[in-house]
Amino acid sequence: MTRADPRADESSARKSEITESVSQAAGAQASGAQGSGTAPAARQSVTDAEFEALVAPLRRELIAHCYRMLGSSHEAEDMVQETYLRAWRAFHAFEGRSSVRTWMYQIATRTCLTALGQRGRRPLPSGLGGDPSDPVGTLETAEVPWLEPLPDRVEAADPATTAVSRDGVRLAFVAALQKLTPQQRAVLVLRDVLAFSAAETAETLEISVASANSALQRARAHAGDTGPIDAAELSERDHELLARYVKAFESYDVGAIVDILSEDAVWQMPPFTGWYRGAENIGRLISANCPAQGPDDQRLIPTSANGQPAFGLYMRGEDGVHRPFQLQVLEMGPTGVTNVVAFFDLSLFEQWGLPETA
Repeated sequence: MTRADPRADESSARKSEITESVSQAAGAQASGAQGSGTAPAARQSVTDAEFEALVAPLRRELIAHCYRMLGSSHEAEDMVQETYLRAWRAFHAFEGRSSVRTWMYQIATRTCLTALGQRGRRPLPSGLGGDPSDPVGTLETAEVPWLEPLPDRVEAADPATTAVSRDGVRLAFVAALQKLTPQQRAVLVLRDVLAFSAAETAETLEISVASANSALQRARAHAGDTGPIDAAELSERDHELLARYVKAFESYDVGAIVDILSEDAVWQMPPFTGWYRGAENIGRLISANCPAQGPDDQRLIPTSANGQPAFGLYMRGEDGVHRPFQLQVLEMGPTGVTNVVAFFDLSLFEQWGLPETA
């Protein structure tokens, strides 16, 4: 038994949210204008619908931007909503010296920086500072705000908009951003992902160009080799490897799983604090801790996250029904699967539109 895909009506629902938020802000502006006896000329000439037409197409890429800054898909949604409210309230002051897109990114960045002043970073287990864990050791959990994955939902028909929303959101890069200060994070995203000029970046962050360039150098040094890359299409070899991956898990063939992983592959599974390096160690981890006992105990449903292949893994219960167990996000490399992050947050299955059973 499955439920209808909740993503089907998401685009129209989000548009309604934007319209409602804009209307609320417009009501507040109107009350203020009546009290003072004046109203900004721009506000008189631009209706709610016209403003929505200008900014609504940017929503998906702004969510990706806020996600890079915050590391949370849920918080990114909230920050974009706040961005639209701030934009409507400030639209009378928009002078058109930059594009609406650039202006919206400036507002979104400042909104995220304000939020980051009250939030900690969101790591993956490997970002906690510890060495790789013993694959047959005790599994420990921690109540920390973990880095979240981002669904690859496409809400816009424009391929360019879709590309902007997906580029630079792979898990390894967003995890590396969490190591930076908020300002360094913003500079690196604006310059290296969005291709803002040094002057545009400095204006967005309200600092000097020299300070922006200095922050960029420090950010690149701290991020290391984990830079943003464009979301690439999977090759025929990748698809074959993923098919073998599914077969290995559904057959519960640990040896086959190990063969598909690269020699130095990394496995992480928040909220468990341990992380594991090496294909053989990962095989030992699975053998020691996976509740599956044989073929068909696990079923995988393909999806995608962060511009990467992903799977919803379902585990068979005592009643014979396969229910959500973990969401796996994979990174592919030339020698096999190089990184797997298995998220045990079962609410992700609904967020991804995955079925209740498999």
